Amino acid sequence: MTYLMVLGGLVLLFVGGEALVRGSVSIARKLNISELVIGLTLVGFGTSVPELVTSLRAIGQGAVGIAVGNVVGSNIANILLVLGLAAVIRPILTNPRALSRDGAVMLGVTALLCALIWFDLFTRLAGFGLIGLLLAYLAYSLVADQKRDTQAGAMHAAEGEIVQAQYGLFLGLVIAVIGLVAVIIGARLLVDGGVSIARDFGISETIIGLTIVAVGTSLPELATTAVAAYRGKSDVALGNIIGSNIFNVLGILGVTALVQPFSVRGNTGAAEMADGATTSLISSLDIGVLLLSTVLLMLFAITRKRIARWEGAVLLLAYALYFGLLFGLVPVPGILTNA
Repeated sequence: MTYLMVLGGLVLLFVGGEALVRGSVSIARKLNISELVIGLTLVGFGTSVPELVTSLRAIGQGAVGIAVGNVVGSNIANILLVLGLAAVIRPILTNPRALSRDGAVMLGVTALLCALIWFDLFTRLAGFGLIGLLLAYLAYSLVADQKRDTQAGAMHAAEGEIVQAQYGLFLGLVIAVIGLVAVIIGARLLVDGGVSIARDFGISETIIGLTIVAVGTSLPELATTAVAAYRGKSDVALGNIIGSNIFNVLGILGVTALVQPFSVRGNTGAAEMADGATTSLISSLDIGVLLLSTVLLMLFAITRKRIARWEGAVLLLAYALYFGLLFGLVPVPGILTNA
């Protein structure tokens, strides 16, 4: 029964996330909202709604490891799994000029996330700060990208155009509402099932969040990115991943900390915290893989102006290695043990 809950949650998150994005895009087009705005907000961030709802559900259940592991694991999965798979399907041509601003923001946001985890600063004030940074980023991007001839502006507009949704105002609203309800139910099933699995098998809730939950909530990004890569919309595939990773940190953790401040250390409602208050739910291994994957993404994207198939294979191999380290199939180097 538990496995059916998890499977059902994954299916509902995927289907609901897709419906929510398509319904919202259809409404936006009927309201004559530009493809630039659609791409920068509804598509780039709409695919992260499953992560948001799942993290809120987890934090409400006291499963801090799942809530934080979901964000960290999703950002890792977006780069190593989703982008790696997209590059294997078709090499991703990149435009360093279009990626320079958003890529730099993603690097800075990732470093900020690592600092928040290291110093355990997920307070309500931090939540306000993260949401403020997200709004500032959106405002600056919209102002800077108003001209379609700018590289970044064209990329974000293409993100909106890739979504085929012309349902009309009423039908679009119905589809969006159904999608949101499906995401909410799916998040509940996934979190409750994940917690049960962790308790039954003695697995850390954080590991469940970093793996099963993170991959499940990244399915909308996987679908959008794979379709974009297959259609030869390389910059859209890459731009979607970068935008999603930015929103995961600033939006999801910002809203989560604002609704209910939490701690990644000590006995904060996570059953796995049995070895003292100084133990962090997110280990040095997780932080290291997050930083390394982000740097690898920018390195592959900027050098030679493409992410080749072999580079995509390297990303997928790195994700498989990370899984092996998490579940003890590969020995963890002493430098990466929990701090």
